[in-house]
Amino acid sequence: MKNNFKILIFTDLDGSILHRENFKFDEIKDYIKYLINKGIFIIPNSSKTEKEILDFNNELGENLPFISENGSAIHQLNLINKNFPDKVILSRDKSEIYDIFEKKTSDYLRKKCQFLTEMKKQKQIQILGLTDEKLKNALDRNYTIPLLFEGNKKDKDKLNNTVIANGLTLQTGGRIINLCDKVNKVKSMKRVIKIFKKIEKNIKVIAVGDNYNDLEMLRNSDVPCLVFNDKFTLDEINIDNLVISNKPSPLGWSDVIKKALVNLNYND
Repeated sequence: MKNNFKILIFTDLDGSILHRENFKFDEIKDYIKYLINKGIFIIPNSSKTEKEILDFNNELGENLPFISENGSAIHQLNLINKNFPDKVILSRDKSEIYDIFEKKTSDYLRKKCQFLTEMKKQKQIQILGLTDEKLKNALDRNYTIPLLFEGNKKDKDKLNNTVIANGLTLQTGGRIINLCDKVNKVKSMKRVIKIFKKIEKNIKVIAVGDNYNDLEMLRNSDVPCLVFNDKFTLDEINIDNLVISNKPSPLGWSDVIKKALVNLNYND
């Protein structure tokens, strides 16, 4: 029986598709291409920069639409339909974000924030696990400011409350925290869905992630998928109908997608 719906897969990259340490995904590259050839739309939704995700596209050998910097900007939707926009920007510029942070955050909390751009190169390499051009691309941000926070949980809660009160957010990923505008992965995902529904009303959304900044995206999908991450307990995640892989990325990604397609009764 032919499927009467289109599938959109919104997926995190680091720790979901990409191996957590070496960032490789060779083992699942053919499977990703297979899904694309079946008419399934795969949309990376990542804290990575535009240049980093374009590099991912190049390594995959496909030109995918994508969302960069934790929901700050949507790119290349015109690849889905020529009438869709090439770029949708949902965030203010990082300089404006930093100015707000500087003016509204106490000296005590600011001193506990270590901004990656102010660190020596060797420290940046140690934190991000990247070198050379990949490191340069990871730091070439338009909308978000990566940092480490040295305070305790009480201090971090105070910082988070201050940031939110001033129209900004902190997004916690696997290696760093990003200071962002009032954006996130789920807001950008919903914007893409709204645009996509101009051409296709009946869609099913699969969302894949592995970290805290992915959970709201998962909660707002038809089939939420979690790739193995030993940071989590199922009690703290609390998402209905969650598809889980006990395998880490990249094989964990193909594992949850196969299960998700079965849940949707997808016929290929």
